[in-house]
Amino acid sequence: MRTPLILLAVLFTLAMNTASAQTPSFPASDWPWWRGQQRDGRASADQHPPTRWSENENVVWKTAIPGRGHGSPMLLGRHVYLATADDTRKVQVVLCLDRRTGSVVWEAIVHQGEYESKGKRKANEKASSASSTIATDGERLFINFFNDEAIYTTALDLSGTIVWTQRLCDYVVHQGYGSSPAIYKELVICSADNKGGGAIVAMDRVSGEIVWRRDRPAKPNYASPSILTVDGKDQLVFTGCDLITSLDPATGATLWEIEGATTECVTTTLTDGKHVFSSGGYPDNHISAIVADGSGKVAWRTNTRVYVPSMLHKDGYLYMTLDAGIAECVDSASGETQWKKRLGGDFSSSPVLVGDRIYATNEQGETFIFKAAPERFEKIGENKLGESVFATPTICDSRIYTRVAHYDGERRQEYLYCLGEED
Repeated sequence: MRTPLILLAVLFTLAMNTASAQTPSFPASDWPWWRGQQRDGRASADQHPPTRWSENENVVWKTAIPGRGHGSPMLLGRHVYLATADDTRKVQVVLCLDRRTGSVVWEAIVHQGEYESKGKRKANEKASSASSTIATDGERLFINFFNDEAIYTTALDLSGTIVWTQRLCDYVVHQGYGSSPAIYKELVICSADNKGGGAIVAMDRVSGEIVWRRDRPAKPNYASPSILTVDGKDQLVFTGCDLITSLDPATGATLWEIEGATTECVTTTLTDGKHVFSSGGYPDNHISAIVADGSGKVAWRTNTRVYVPSMLHKDGYLYMTLDAGIAECVDSASGETQWKKRLGGDFSSSPVLVGDRIYATNEQGETFIFKAAPERFEKIGENKLGESVFATPTICDSRIYTRVAHYDGERRQEYLYCLGEED
């Protein structure tokens, strides 16, 4: 009888190991990391977030947030998680809010003390000291912060207790830091490109031990790791430092790499299944489509400036909001512009796609809702909330979670709003 029992034990162990090596999955009601479950800015299509709101209309709840940050809200189960940096107390923290009421459940201090650069160069005035979006594997929370002249990734449990902290590398501030963690199977993958020489680092989600590490050129860059399934395999595609790089996310081995991106990129790469799309804004403006089979072929390239907001893809077309306040639709196969429309304002927040509707918010707090259709620009709605918005909204379960700042004279106060249709 022992042999079957031993065999069963071995099979059980293998099954458990196989299961633990899968990227966590979540119900449609969760938004577990930057740009959503598909990592491309698409929300679930079978929902009905509001198209009208104001300070007094369709507000489910509103919660004051201490300090400042540009990271998006992350949703897991009954809670909302958000990173912020409070200059008054000199702390960088993770907040947990009740998703139904907006009340603060707990606050976890990740770093305490002076967190601004001690070097000669200060960050861009638009930057914040909490610009990363929290990621989760369902059991832990992962967040990146610049602190003490370096980048650190920290894991917390769901009660706010720090589980581990891993130092990625020294960091020389040029514009700021805002790269968000990416979850892949048993790994959390983070990046820290900078003028001092950066790195892409994969850590074990449970222990924080470094599984693989790739050093990067000594150039400033701000992109987040983007894990895509393209050309029939998982690829970690990273743009910036004058390169477009594809790595095996499990091992860090190079799949392919070409020159072609500009030096500084902020946007998160996406795919149409055949191409990956790079965009950047310094020193060159560009959007380019690269055939992601290792051939190094660039299908097309334009000099369009999509520097900070990430793009969307739907049914063979790219939709984007240019930093300078213009919406544009481009054929993803040819690069031909289908239409352009001036919206107004400046854009740092990325657009979010819900079915055939795009929600795009500018820095002045104006949200433009328009159709994801290549034939023409079709406006659905326009709403204003607050005076300053840099964070990308999270749209989930027919609710919009948006990080907005109001001014009272020179005093700036951030709020997290939950917007939904009134019953």
